Amino acid sequence: MSVLDEPKLATFQNIRVYWLAFIAYWGIVLFGYDTGVGGGVVAQNYFQEHFGFEGNTAKKNAISSNVVSVLQAGAFFGALGSAPISAKIGRRWTLFIFSLIFSVGAILQTVSGGSRGIGYIYGGRVVAGIGIGAISAVAPAYVSECSPKDVRGRITGLFQIMVALGVMLSYWINLGVTLHVKTGFEVWRIPFAIQLVPAGIMCLGLLTVRESPRWLASVDAHDKALANLAYLRRLPVTDERITREYAEIQAVVMEERQARQGLGLREAFLGKGNWPRFVIAFTIFLFQQWCGQNSVGYYAPQIFQSIGYTGTSNSLLASGIYGIVKLVATAIFVFFLVETLGRRWSLFISAIGMGTLFFIIGALEKTHPPPTTPGSTPPPASKAMAAMLYIYVCFYSMGWGPLPWVYVSDIFPTRTRHYGLAVASASQWLWNFVISKITPTLVTDLGFKLFLMFGTINVLGMGVFSLLLPETKGRSLEEMDIIFGAVDANQRRAEIEAEERAIHHDFKHPNQQEGDSVRSEGDVKV
Repeated sequence: MSVLDEPKLATFQNIRVYWLAFIAYWGIVLFGYDTGVGGGVVAQNYFQEHFGFEGNTAKKNAISSNVVSVLQAGAFFGALGSAPISAKIGRRWTLFIFSLIFSVGAILQTVSGGSRGIGYIYGGRVVAGIGIGAISAVAPAYVSECSPKDVRGRITGLFQIMVALGVMLSYWINLGVTLHVKTGFEVWRIPFAIQLVPAGIMCLGLLTVRESPRWLASVDAHDKALANLAYLRRLPVTDERITREYAEIQAVVMEERQARQGLGLREAFLGKGNWPRFVIAFTIFLFQQWCGQNSVGYYAPQIFQSIGYTGTSNSLLASGIYGIVKLVATAIFVFFLVETLGRRWSLFISAIGMGTLFFIIGALEKTHPPPTTPGSTPPPASKAMAAMLYIYVCFYSMGWGPLPWVYVSDIFPTRTRHYGLAVASASQWLWNFVISKITPTLVTDLGFKLFLMFGTINVLGMGVFSLLLPETKGRSLEEMDIIFGAVDANQRRAEIEAEERAIHHDFKHPNQQEGDSVRSEGDVKV
């Protein structure tokens, strides 16, 4: 059947895939919220007074960096530990278990105060980080494996929208607490307790979705894999498009199974066509974390204070506007542009735009030093720098925000996807930890030079790296082996056609004995 002869898809054909992504990515709201809330909580005057570091800049920087960074430390180990668990029990139940672990960490943070000192916050942030790290590794793989290739970039790009939503919520909740709760444990208990809402939505929502067809095929649950694929596509099991897609999935599963016989982790990481993907996964998140956005995102109040928005309310309000701009810009790009510009050019334009704006901000701060009087009205130069930060986050949202997750979800085969996403997520959390730990000190010590440093990384590092990446827009997951040289294109085409003929044969002979429907060496029982 040609593309022109295929029946027209319904308006809401992929609604079940969008629902699955919406549920899986509530854990990513936690990712954004928990990483954004820490800096705002530490900026509260009563928090500093209660835990004994008000007026001590060095101690404030240390505690601020600890509260934010211990989350990343836990997330690093959660991301790595999720790989074998996800491979053993599947994507869906792995997400469920780690969302419960996160909830335990959120409760520990919430009950801190009084005789339960700041150690409860540190411990709760580590436990919550383990949950977030695992979710950040497994959720993109789960969503990517369930998404059709024509909308996969848009659906997997929802990851960054949910991150932006979480960050925005954290800013505005911190601002609301500042304006309405001046003293008392509620200053931090309200922001920390709200984490339990998205965690609960995710736990309940995971009971309404199905397991990844690609993971089920990899563990020989073929009947269920085919049924889940048809369910997600809202098509009959016998539909030509389901047959074709499942044949493609199964051809890859059988090929990978034969290729890995007698081989272990060495083959997974260093096998033909594999190691470049792991290098890309590690490097793309190294650059993402050093592009400057997380320094602004985690410590937005402190960053805005550094450019002239003095006073807690002023800096938190500026941070809240930043969060809204980031959310809107990310949503526009993911829904309207991600499948148009392509991955490589979007990353390149994003890097050059961010770098240029950071150079402008650095130059303005050097030539027009911001005032230091608390509560003073920001001068025109400070307003201009804030505007540059708002434009900066638009460039971030069109490339280096959502696309590293989309790109890494694209490039790995089923056999190594959970390892690939674990390495990518671990790289993200490792450098996330480093940048969140040192940012308060960098803001204090470098001043305007901080923006010049990030601008240089954007233009010379990320811009060049973007142009070296192979384009993956509009390519199926099974085509990635061809792109990275793991398999010959003609060989892959022959395997897919053989699987398609075999599946057609099974549907045409439904009354044959069960044993006859099991084909050897690359065949599949359906």
